[in-house]
Amino acid sequence: MIAENFIKLYERSFKDNWELPALTDYAEKRTLTYGDLAKEIAFIHTIFAKYNIKKGDKIALVGKNNSHWCSVYLATVSYGAVIVPILQDFHVDNIVHIINHSESVMLFTHEQIWENIEDTQIVNVLGVYSLTNMHCIHQQKNESPNRADQDLNETFGKYYPNGFRKEHVDYASVDNSEVVILSYTSGTTGFSKAVILTANNMIGNISSVRSLNLLYKGERMLALLPLAHAYGCAFDFLYSLSVGAHVTLLGKVPSPKVLLLALADVKPKLIICVPLIIEKIYKKQILPQISKRTTKLALSVPFLEQKIHAKIRQKLIDSLGGNFRQVVIGGAALNKDVEAFLYKIKFPFSVGYGMTECGPLISYDLASQFMPTSCGRILKDVMDVRIDSEDPYRVLGEIQVRGENVMKGYYKNEEATKATFTEDGWLRTGDLGTMDKEKRIFIRGRSKSMILGPSGQNIFPEEIESKINNLPYIKESVVVQRNGKLVALVYPDFE
Repeated sequence: MIAENFIKLYERSFKDNWELPALTDYAEKRTLTYGDLAKEIAFIHTIFAKYNIKKGDKIALVGKNNSHWCSVYLATVSYGAVIVPILQDFHVDNIVHIINHSESVMLFTHEQIWENIEDTQIVNVLGVYSLTNMHCIHQQKNESPNRADQDLNETFGKYYPNGFRKEHVDYASVDNSEVVILSYTSGTTGFSKAVILTANNMIGNISSVRSLNLLYKGERMLALLPLAHAYGCAFDFLYSLSVGAHVTLLGKVPSPKVLLLALADVKPKLIICVPLIIEKIYKKQILPQISKRTTKLALSVPFLEQKIHAKIRQKLIDSLGGNFRQVVIGGAALNKDVEAFLYKIKFPFSVGYGMTECGPLISYDLASQFMPTSCGRILKDVMDVRIDSEDPYRVLGEIQVRGENVMKGYYKNEEATKATFTEDGWLRTGDLGTMDKEKRIFIRGRSKSMILGPSGQNIFPEEIESKINNLPYIKESVVVQRNGKLVALVYPDFE
């Protein structure tokens, strides 16, 4: 168990950074200071008190990234309740299924999502509140939503007659052993797996990254990833606020045009992203340049190669805001050709490894220590790794981990939980790879997707797909085996 308390970390951060900007909604240009955020959390606690929410009750949260989303998340865990983040892209039937499966008693969402849900479908939900303005949308009691809002404002005023101040920030005693999150890995009815994450799992993630000093108080961060995903939630949001940084929430799909404009505007000190973002920029902006005959000839001359690489590196840095220390890539495998090129031109990036079941971080290295084809070293003093093979340094085997970040199990699914852990308590990741003596992890592919070739060789579709995806006019591909032959199914790039 980690000594530092997860909830008290944010209690301290709010007090220490009271006047500093905490969250900005990019489209609306709305900014909350850490003091404003603490006040909104206190107001949501008043909502919870109205509905008699108890420690351990589940609160469903579904909507786009915005400051209210963040407030609800922090209000829930600091109250001792359990947050259930749901991707807004899920089909409404799957959203309803997750709300019911999790036994959520409150729902925070946007009006356009609520319009597609019948209140009779979620009978355990006592009240529904808007992520647009924090007003009541629906409640089971006969009281009208407008009346509910009026009562809450009056109650909040009685609690804090002289205004909400720094000394009022005093959150519930939530031990690190307590469950704070149910994170659903799938929205599919009947196959949903809800990962049970404790406060200890989360502080394990946050403390590991805090020790790397990637961000400092007052520095800016642009949140690109869905906060309902463990990756974006832990690092765009929770880590940033723990150090007093200023998080700008993009709040929309990061298309190349939208993303590059936002990066130029915000100029973040750290960029957390998925491979697709970097791969798109490489394919659209860099690959056409280095594929030209004249450029290829120039690259064959060492002196010119260095100059061209430096020019490309600076152009890439400038296109991403020009102010960051490094780019952290995770959430999926980075195309190996892209990775090799970025490393060759000395672009400041690194690749991490994780999964929702670890909240999510397993391994990571700073850009200055990154080794190509690896996913960094196992988190020191927090996690441990082993490879299920006779020679973990040379022979592929399943990557298995244990430590502070590993989940308790799957909610209401003992069978899946049992299958995911070995008899001696190690988490099966389902990924195949090797490691070096410094416990740096090298992943080859998923055990379930590996194809056995006619000569007995192991074929990893992901490696072939990465080559195909670099071809012109191809956006995505899937390699499968049909009638003993490998077949590639491709989706065209219509852009």
